[in-house]
Amino acid sequence: MVRALILNKEPEFSARIEEIDSSSFPETDTSVEIQYSTLNFKDGLAITNKGPVVRTWPMVAGIDGAGQVLVSSNAQWQSGDLFIHNGWGVGETHWGCLSQQAHLKSEWLVKLPKAFTTRQAMGIGTAGYTAMLCVMALEQGGAKPGQGEVVVTGATGGVGSIAIALLSQLGFEVVAVTGKLTEEDYLKSLGASRVIDRQEFSAVGKPMQKERWAAAIDTAGSHTLANLCAQMQYGAPVAACGLAQGADLPLTVMPFILRGVQLLGIDSVMAPIGKRQAAWNRLATDLDLIKLESMMEEITLDQVPEYAKALMAGQVIGRIVVKL
Repeated sequence: MVRALILNKEPEFSARIEEIDSSSFPETDTSVEIQYSTLNFKDGLAITNKGPVVRTWPMVAGIDGAGQVLVSSNAQWQSGDLFIHNGWGVGETHWGCLSQQAHLKSEWLVKLPKAFTTRQAMGIGTAGYTAMLCVMALEQGGAKPGQGEVVVTGATGGVGSIAIALLSQLGFEVVAVTGKLTEEDYLKSLGASRVIDRQEFSAVGKPMQKERWAAAIDTAGSHTLANLCAQMQYGAPVAACGLAQGADLPLTVMPFILRGVQLLGIDSVMAPIGKRQAAWNRLATDLDLIKLESMMEEITLDQVPEYAKALMAGQVIGRIVVKL
């Protein structure tokens, strides 16, 4: 028997810690022990039932996990190998990783870089892995240190916090956008040069605005992303990876046809394994582990439902790590 966070739809929605028989897990080629998991925005939506994340019921929550392989029919994975799992519909259509054990497909797993413990890997989680994908996309879009300020929205969240740490480590001048101006010291400790209020971006703006930013990472969508696109320097890249403000995008084509702005969509859920491993290898060299530790809070499985509520209420700063 293993402990897991189970989401049920009937007779009414519930999110409870239960003991389940490991024989009831979905059949896959790999059985794993989950040592640490984490709470991402998508987990918060699922656990609080505030978004249509879960497609199959009942569901074990948790899109992320790190631990060791117990047994695998794939010769590339041996008992005791350390792994990271992010996305692939786990916690949505396949039982997830907020559980002491899980059955996962071997092709979903990434080798844990030697630079990280499984706890640190979940301090990064999908949020930090997404941040790295964003940084890599900006680099591919031509962004280099010294070209001007790089703006990061949702700065106190998981993606934002790690994006700031990564960009500053790489030599970029980072501007943090947040609704939590009281967290200025925290954001500057991660490497932000200055902090501005998200209200500057959250309302309807003009289709074309003054050029301000050399690059951008956006977790908000909606008017925030539209205003960012309208404020980018000529040819500058914008990495879009979230919808915290909304899934709509009320903009015009003008930033793209008059300034050559690049809008780059970042998908972390179904990204191919080579891209995933490359991102984790970059994290192993480019992320300051002291900064990572400063943004991590560790909780138990029993605390997850309450922390999920706090996450959706905007009361969580940085990264939440769940010890299984």
